[in-house]
This record gives sequence, structure tokens and C-alpha cells, in this order.
Amino acid sequence: MSDSLQSAHAPNEKRPSDKICPENIPEHIVWLAITWTYPLWLIGGLYIVGSILGWVLLALLLVKILAQDASTPKTDRISISWVIWFWIIGMVTMEVALLAGHLDYNLGVDMIVKSSIGWAKGWAALALYPLAGNLRIRPEIIIRAVCIIGFQTLLITPLLLITPYLHLPEILYVSPLKAIGGPGPEFFDVRLFEIDPTTDQLRWRLFTPWAPALGFVGNIYFMLSLQEKDKKWKVFGLAGAILLCLICKSRLAQLSLFLIPLITMLLTSLGRPMVLIGLGVISYLSGLFAPSVIAFLDNFWESFKSARADSTRVRMALKRIAIYRWETEAPMWGHGVVERGSHVVEWMPIGSHHTWAGLLFVKGIVGFLALAVPMLATVVTLMWRASNPRYRLGSVGFSMIVILFLYTFGENLEILVYLYWPGMIILGLALQEKQSPRLDVMVEPGLLPQPP
Repeated sequence: MSDSLQSAHAPNEKRPSDKICPENIPEHIVWLAITWTYPLWLIGGLYIVGSILGWVLLALLLVKILAQDASTPKTDRISISWVIWFWIIGMVTMEVALLAGHLDYNLGVDMIVKSSIGWAKGWAALALYPLAGNLRIRPEIIIRAVCIIGFQTLLITPLLLITPYLHLPEILYVSPLKAIGGPGPEFFDVRLFEIDPTTDQLRWRLFTPWAPALGFVGNIYFMLSLQEKDKKWKVFGLAGAILLCLICKSRLAQLSLFLIPLITMLLTSLGRPMVLIGLGVISYLSGLFAPSVIAFLDNFWESFKSARADSTRVRMALKRIAIYRWETEAPMWGHGVVERGSHVVEWMPIGSHHTWAGLLFVKGIVGFLALAVPMLATVVTLMWRASNPRYRLGSVGFSMIVILFLYTFGENLEILVYLYWPGMIILGLALQEKQSPRLDVMVEPGLLPQPP
């Protein structure tokens, strides 16, 4: 465990004060990038900052590595976790698959350059931000900054909720920074509200490109806010995160608010006798009431899909088409790029709305494994660390990878990493964390469910 983490929980030391301030350059950069989320959104700079920040942090890490010499204390030396190396190798493999797919389909040099820039802003960031866990960035800085965003959300959301009734336009303006380049204008516009075309209901997406993405970010913020030690800021952070999940009207976001803490508690406590006994009792009762349980789950799933039936139909069709065309046309390296779909999928791109199906379509089985292997290694590592009291960040790190896994079935991870990168840095910090030599140096219990 780093010196900063040990000092935060040293014996006879006072509890952390309400004020937490950055103490070095990486912390200042991360702090400003998070707490200025709304101002950056208003000028259309959020996508730009999130896309280049990972490379900035990499540059700072390289400077720190080059500054090492024989006199550098062993505790200050950079030693990258083997799991983070999996992420690095996997994301480099993504670029290899991208090049192979483009060459297979003769997409041209211009398209290769454009797609590689997209890789640098997307897939590469999935390795860059965890790698930043090697910098001296305290998790308390990220957690407090996220809680500040929750407070800001509570302040501005009531104003945004009334905008439809003031007859204001849905899109206030599109930032001229769109000229720099990006996936689309929705990444640079300031949208006050939107009307869901399938349900005619109002929903809000605030600083994200579409409403379900706001729920994705909300779940990341919720699990981070649970770790805040100051009660006032914890309340602000949790309330703001829950509000994000509610106003986006995303089914997955609202369901995940309950599922993720439950999954985190369950999977990290499988070795505890009481948990095993409880699972045995549940298994026995499930056998007795299996028909009723199955009927309930079937009804729940049908009602879940019918809540936004058109959206579910389009998503399922996109997945089926992507997998079929991967199997029959480009099983190894994929097609290289997404392709515009037909009217059957409402012209949505084939390879979107589902990370795994999208990887198979665009980058083939190579790209699929390039993400699956590091994710599996992270799950196994952090599941063990979360059950070990000597690792302070194991539980919150594990919750981050659980959120990412759940959202692989509803979003493309790489295109939204510019929004949820604070969770990726926490993931990196959890993977880099050193085992505490003392059992009494432990994270103070928050609102995360505590195993019996």
C-alpha cells in the first residue's frame, strides 16, 4: 500500500477533514478534469479532454519511469501489475486487428489513419487509464471529485427538468469544437432534454451523447460515492448518481443500481461460511419453488423488454446481424469498421449497441479475445482482493469491472471511455495496490453491503 494510503489510516490520526485537495500534478489534472465536467460540456470540450487525458497521464508516467535510477527507493519504483500488462497487450492487439481488417477489405490509407485515431481515443484509453494507477493519485481525490459532480447535478437538474415546459429547443447549440473531429455532433451539443421516439417520454442525457450512457456514468459514480468518508459529500454523491440513473430513463441503469452492490457482495464473499450456508438455503428453496421462480423471471424479462419494445427489437436485430456476418464473412479479423444498417435496424450501425457483438463484427475473434482475456484476469484478481481485508480498494475496483461487464451488453465500451475514465483509474489503483502488512489498516466501512 502506498505511503499516502497508509498515512490516511495511521493509528491515532484524526479522521480526514472535509477538505481534500490535490497534492501533485497528476492529482491536479484529474481533479480539474472531473470537477469541471459541466463547464467542459457547455463548451463542447468533454470528449476532447477525456480522449487526450489518458495520453497526458501516460507522458507523466514515462517521465517518472525515466527519472528512476539506482538511488530510487524500492517503494517508489514503478512496477506495473501483470493484469495491467494484459490490458496493454489486449488494446495493442485491437490496433493489430484493426489494421488487418482494413487491409482485408481494402479500406485505404485514409480510413486506416482515421480508424487508428479512433483507436487512440477509445480502445487505447482502456489501458491508459488503469496504467495511470501507477501515478501518485489518491483514490480519495477521485471519489471526492465525483461527489462534487453529484452536488452540481442536484443543483442544475431541477432547472433542466422544467426546460421542456418553457418551450426551449431540445438542442441549445452545437459547440464549434466539433470541427476538431469526433464520432458525431451528439458528442459536442448541449441538449436540454429529449423526447424518446419510441415512448414519447421526456428523458435527459446531460453531458453524455445519449441517455443510456448517462445511466452508465451514474452507476460508476454511485459505486465511487459509496466510498466517500465524509457523510455530507457521500449524500451529495449518492443522490446525484441516483438522479442521473433516474432521469435518463434507462432500464439497465436503474436495474444495475440494485444488481451491482448485490453482485459485488455475493461474489467477493463466496468463501465465507454464512454466505455458503445462505446460498445453500436459497438453492434448496429455489428447487421447491422452481416453477414459480421461473415464471416470475420470465414475466420480469418480458416486462423489461416491453418497456421499450422498439429499442429492444433493434438491439437484438443488430446483435444477430453482427454475429451472423462475423461468422460468415470475417471470422478472424472482422470487417474493420462498423457499417450502416438497413431500415430493419432503423439505420443504426451494424456493430454498435453491444460490445461483444461489435468486436466480433469489426475486429473478429482476435478483437473479442483482446478484451475478454484482460477482463477475465481483472475479475479473478479483484474478486480475490475484494475478499481479502488487506486490500483496501479490492471491493470498489471489483465493482468497476462488474459495471463494465454488464454494460458490454448494452453499449460499446470504447466510445464512452471518455466519460467513465475515473472508474478506470480506480480500477488501476486497485490492481496496483500493495497488500497491507497489518489487518487493522483497512478501509472504513461505507454503504457497500457488508458480508456476514
